[in-house]
Amino acid sequence: MAETSAAPVKVLYTAEATATGGRAGHAESSDGRLVIDLSVPAEMGGDGGPGTNPEQLFAAGYAACFQGAMGVVARREKLSIEGSTVTARVGIGPMGTAFGITVDLQVKLPEVPDRAAAEDLIARAHEVCPYSNATRNNVDVRLTVV
Repeated sequence: MAETSAAPVKVLYTAEATATGGRAGHAESSDGRLVIDLSVPAEMGGDGGPGTNPEQLFAAGYAACFQGAMGVVARREKLSIEGSTVTARVGIGPMGTAFGITVDLQVKLPEVPDRAAAEDLIARAHEVCPYSNATRNNVDVRLTVV
């Protein structure tokens, strides 16, 4: 049996970012396009300061990536995702002695003709999306058509 790899056959782009100070620190990308301060949410015992946090960054990245994957699937199926939105809700909490995350992707597809077609489209996008592939069998990801 051939061994399968979770890595792409060819890497097209590599993002690089450096963090200092952990969750209450600072992060920036190597190209200088992303420069952010980080704050720990009050719900996690932090000061709830003005900075963002890793979960918000992950939610934004996953939502954007998933919408892109929907576009790939929609083009193949000759469907329109015009006016669509993807809202990612990323939760964090204890998981035994470690921490884990959950993801809820809420998708609006106003141009898709019916709910069954919309559910099929997002299920296929979930198979295509790199974030979905990275989290598969490791993170509880829930897909919802709203």
